[in-house]
Amino acid sequence: MKLKSIVLILTCLTILSFTKKDETKWISIKWVDNIENDFSFKERWSYHEGVYKNKFGQLSCDGICPPEIDQMKNEEGKIYPDSLKAFYAIVDTTHLFHSIKSEASTYEWAGTNFMTFKKQANNSMLGQSACNVSTHSSLNIEIKNDSFSAWIDYNSITDLGKQIFRMKEGQIRIDKQLFNKGIIKAEFDLKFVNTLDAEKEMYWKGLVYSNIEK
Repeated sequence: MKLKSIVLILTCLTILSFTKKDETKWISIKWVDNIENDFSFKERWSYHEGVYKNKFGQLSCDGICPPEIDQMKNEEGKIYPDSLKAFYAIVDTTHLFHSIKSEASTYEWAGTNFMTFKKQANNSMLGQSACNVSTHSSLNIEIKNDSFSAWIDYNSITDLGKQIFRMKEGQIRIDKQLFNKGIIKAEFDLKFVNTLDAEKEMYWKGLVYSNIEK
């Protein structure tokens, strides 16, 4: 009986493994010498989430912030002069340059300005757009050789929890010369399989300009 159970479990795992592989759709990349579009968004920047300029002209932090900074501000939110150096040693006020401009039809999405590409152990590159307080869907693009796959990672704040929506169809154009220099300059238009509501179309399209992190 034990042996039969083990065989059944192994069979199920094998089926799941093949199913997972079959779900991943790979499409050929369109390599180009240049992309004629407006990539001026890459010159814009934002602070880390929660960092803002208060009414006293100081860069402060509210919301997602280290708890130890609370004692460095008075009741009106002004940072004590003798705490400024310690405050900015804790709160990161780096200018973060935007790396994606896009529009999407997906769940719990209010926009995003950042997408990071990193080299993976299998020689592929994985790009992930950043979530924030209002955006809980992340675009994932994996590049391997001359093909790409894509999916939406949806981490809902509701009881739905985590969902993955895989690419149904789409295209991506990438600047080959910049790619060889470690930069992703791309234009994409992707559609996804909506496993929650087949009647609702899911898409994500836009532009990316991002360094490839090693």
